[in-house]
Amino acid sequence: MKVIKEGKDIRVKGVECLDLDLTLDCGQAFRWEKQEDGSYSGVAGGCFLNIKKDGGDLIFRDTNEEAFYSFWVNYFDLEKDYRAICETLKEDELLSSTIDSYYGIRILNQESWEALCSFVISQQNNIKRIKLIIGRLCKAYGEDLGNGRYTFPSAERLSKLEVSDFEAVGAGYRAKYLERLSKDVASGKIDLEKIKSLSLDEARKALLDIYGVGIKVANCALLFGFQFYSAFPVDVWMKRVMEYYPDGLPECFNGIEGIAQQYLFHWARNNL
Repeated sequence: MKVIKEGKDIRVKGVECLDLDLTLDCGQAFRWEKQEDGSYSGVAGGCFLNIKKDGGDLIFRDTNEEAFYSFWVNYFDLEKDYRAICETLKEDELLSSTIDSYYGIRILNQESWEALCSFVISQQNNIKRIKLIIGRLCKAYGEDLGNGRYTFPSAERLSKLEVSDFEAVGAGYRAKYLERLSKDVASGKIDLEKIKSLSLDEARKALLDIYGVGIKVANCALLFGFQFYSAFPVDVWMKRVMEYYPDGLPECFNGIEGIAQQYLFHWARNNL
């Protein structure tokens, strides 16, 4: 990874396997918006960022070197060799052509709290509506970064709310789940950092013990917010995909099942 400072921008040279459309607008994160110039703007980790692809380079705007190295490098997983991962996954016949067609899907390392809340909100919902609900929640209770940008509110902040407050931002029946979750995380009853230190099976069980969290939400949160790359969320589309694997997932998926899942999910949405 070669990093060059260009005025107020930061250019990262030769980033392989990172397509912004496939990564930021695929349903794993909900606070990124595509701009007219093809770049994306969003807030994560309490910071605003505008990011654009320029050939094989990434240009980070509206940030600084401290935030870049302390947060964004890990968030975009820039130090992981995704090219090697994709070559391994291409040992599978279905993924061999799929990866070439949709090359550049990457798992974001999101904060556990935001990811868990977001996927609780995602239940029986579409991406547009999920974004609207989260946007209202952030505007109402997040920290104001200026220019209409807000951080994702902390558990401590949301723990002061009642069910009706979550209903007011459009959470619907999920409001009672968010209210309990916020209070339990803020009080320490639910320890998200401890969950990250568990094995996959133990972490999944811990999440399934949370009020309002089912198996799909748990696996999505584990993959996108707790860095369990072997988590494998299954929805209607993935159930159809699994018909292509009657004997179970191939060996080349071991340890990176979640990355394989993203490619398979995108293939299914476009081909089944």
